[in-house]
Amino acid sequence: MTYERFEDLPVWNAAIALAQAVFDLLDNRAFNGLGDLRNQLQRAALSISNNIAEGFERGTTSELLSFIYIARGSAGETRSALRFAAERPTLAHLKSQISNLISQCETVSRQLRGWAGSLQNSDIPGQRRMTDQSQAEYRQRKRSEEFLKNLDAYRGSRPPDPQYQSPSGEAK
Repeated sequence: MTYERFEDLPVWNAAIALAQAVFDLLDNRAFNGLGDLRNQLQRAALSISNNIAEGFERGTTSELLSFIYIARGSAGETRSALRFAAERPTLAHLKSQISNLISQCETVSRQLRGWAGSLQNSDIPGQRRMTDQSQAEYRQRKRSEEFLKNLDAYRGSRPPDPQYQSPSGEAK
């Protein structure tokens, strides 16, 4: 699936949900007097979605990959700060909520790692580097691949036609 806007990306939405939940946690009075921790958690949590958005808008796959890795680093930073918070005696009553946020961080990080892996194996350099012609060729190639995949699935549901010959002339 191709996304037109970063707001449509599942990982961006997961990162926004994480940031909102972190901000909600930090509204708790127990974080009064922990200004540095509060500020660091806010910046790190918000940085995840912001870096996804910035990388998406940059226009090349290599730049997007760089920002995905920065976002992933921010997810790790958020998780680290949350682990620190979970061990603070004054925040013990929030341990379950903090643990849930750590799990959300791990989920976002896994999504980012998967996305980065798929981009690293991609043959597309990104929108900024593609001409109108290369974009049209890429879209056509993707449609052809999808058609062939569907055709293979269809063929798998019934015996092959002995009259069919592949483009290379082989009987199928």
